[in-house]
Formats: sequence, structure tokens, C-alpha cells
Amino acid sequence: MQNYSWFSQLSSKQRIWLFSTIIAMCIIVTVGLLMDSLAVKPKRIQNFNINMSIKDTAPLLGVTGKGFARELDLPLDVPKRKPLRALGISTEELEHAVEHILSHRGSMLKYYVFVVLVLGGLVFLVRLGRPDMSSLEQRSIWYPRTPYILFLIISVIVAGFLLGKSPNPMEGTVKVFKCMVGLYPDPAAKAAAFLFFIALALVGSKIICGWACPFGALQELFYTIPILKKIKKRKVPFILTNAIRSLLFLTMLLFLFGIIGGRRGFVIYHNLNPFNLFNLDFESVVIFMTVLVALMASFVTYRPFCQLICPFGFISWIVERFAVFRVRIDKEKCTKCGACIKACPTDAAKDLVNRKKLPADCFSCARCLNSCPVDAIKY
Repeated sequence: MQNYSWFSQLSSKQRIWLFSTIIAMCIIVTVGLLMDSLAVKPKRIQNFNINMSIKDTAPLLGVTGKGFARELDLPLDVPKRKPLRALGISTEELEHAVEHILSHRGSMLKYYVFVVLVLGGLVFLVRLGRPDMSSLEQRSIWYPRTPYILFLIISVIVAGFLLGKSPNPMEGTVKVFKCMVGLYPDPAAKAAAFLFFIALALVGSKIICGWACPFGALQELFYTIPILKKIKKRKVPFILTNAIRSLLFLTMLLFLFGIIGGRRGFVIYHNLNPFNLFNLDFESVVIFMTVLVALMASFVTYRPFCQLICPFGFISWIVERFAVFRVRIDKEKCTKCGACIKACPTDAAKDLVNRKKLPADCFSCARCLNSCPVDAIKY
């Protein structure tokens, strides 16, 4: 009996691609480890006390006076030279603010891990997922789920719990806007981090979200568990999810710039940040509930946090229009049979088939790529 497994059907060129990609990924990780070992690590300063002022403390933490005032839940224009004690700050409040700021200092190695995950996913989607030696009748072996699941697990473990919550795409987005109201002293660095994630989204359609983001990966893994399949078939309309997500993003800007509430610097995403899970640090009940509800909802709804809340999810949905690699449907071949629409966990395939100018989010999950009976879909 002939072996028609995915690997056996790879051509010699594809196997060269496979092993070359693995080598490249190992090199990138090695460089990342080396660069991370050479980087100067910020030290935890133990002598913060409430007799110090914001002006004394903020530079030691790498934030502006406004940024530290925001962490202490004080107005941004509070006197920066007064002792914290005189501003009504307790020792416990000071410690909490310091720990929260330090928790956002992630390892530079994580950027290299993101690149590795995106590179591996991109090569799989563009070159390796569909074996050259297989026929259309063998499309059931195309784009096997095992490599994707493996990448998701690596993302959760390494880019999540091992390397901590920072950096991440959501944080990279929010910090750019926080710089605009003076909460960080290094806008160029924050802009660079944001552009890094945007660049990865531009390489492949939202591939940073679909293959590398640890909380996105965790939601994907929950959704992949083969239970409640009938409920999963009912997709939340994109017009609803995107309306909620865009409204939340606009509300964030209105609060951040003080247009609503009259107090600049308030960031609503602070209380909706699920990446705290990877530091096992739930600083509020709301954050814990956000993580819990998002993961429980992931059993029946595809990536609910990404579709309904994440600010980077919203921005990368816009960027998706310009992605170099993405799912493309041959309009001449397409018979509109609906196979890809059924396979897709969002409205993306339906919108692409119907030629909508602004289709729903595509997370490059590859579910649609082996579904078409007339071979009209490619990445």
C-alpha cells in the first residue's frame, strides 16, 4: 500500500525548504539568546519609599512623571516634587505601582521568538502546507493541523509563560498612544515596537495574531478542542464583533486624551489585559474575569478577545488589506459551493467569496486551504 502522508508527498525542493527553515529558526533563536545575554538588565530597586517624590522615582522606573502619576491613580498634573506621602500615597500603593511598571519590562528575546513563529508559519502556509507531489483528490492531507498546533503550544509556553506578558501586540499598540499624552519618555522606542508588530502583520495576513500571539494561541487551542461542535458552527457576525471592537478602541482614545471624563491618561485596556495571565498576576478582579470569560467563550466562539476587544486586532484588520501574503480566491475557478465558508471560523471566507472590500479578520489558520473541491484557494 502506498503511503500518502503529508511528509511523504513533499517534493525534494519542499524538504529543502523545510530543513532550511528549521535551521534559520534555530539561528534566529540563537542570536536572540546571545543579544538578550548581552543586554543590560534593569535591576529591581528596593529602596522606594513614600518620602520620595514622583520626580525622584519616575526616572528610576523608566517612565515619565505623568506615567508614574497615572500608575498611582493620580491626576497627570499632580505636583511632581511633593513627597508621595503628601499626595496621599501609601506604601502598599507605591509597591503595587512599582511592581506593575516592572512587569511590563519583557525580555528582548521575545521579539526573536515572534519572528521565528511568524517565519515558520509563513513558510508552512506559502510553501510547505500543500505537498507538491499530491493531487487535488488528496487535498485532505494538505495543511495538516499538527504543525499549527505545535506552533500554538510553543507560543503559549515560550512567548507566554516562559518569557512573560511583555512585549505583546496589544501592549505595543496601547503604549504608542500612551506616549502621546506623556506617559512614557521614549516615544521612538514605543513606536518601533508597534511598527515591529505591524510589519509582521503585513508579511502575512494577521499571521502575528494567528501563529505567534500567546493569548491568541491559547484561545485557538481552546477552540480546537473537539466539543460543542454544533454551537461552534454558529459564527458571531463580523459586523457586530468589529463594531464592538472599534467602539471600544474609540472609547479608549476619548478617555486617554481626557475628552471623556476630563482626566487624561486613563486607559480602559488596563483592566482588560489578559496577558497578565502569563505573569500569573491578576491585579484586579476585572482582569481575572476577562481571562476567564475569554477562555471559556473560546470553547464555542473563535478567538473572542481578538474579535471583540484587542486594539491590535482592530488595527491589524485594517493593515490586513496590504498584507503581502494572504488567502486569495481565484474568481474564475470559484463555484461558490460554500465549502471554504463552512471551514472558516469567521466571516472572512464568506466575505472573500462575496468580494467584500473590507472582509472580516483572517487569522491565517489554514482551515479553508484544503476545503475547495476545484482548487480555487491559495495562500
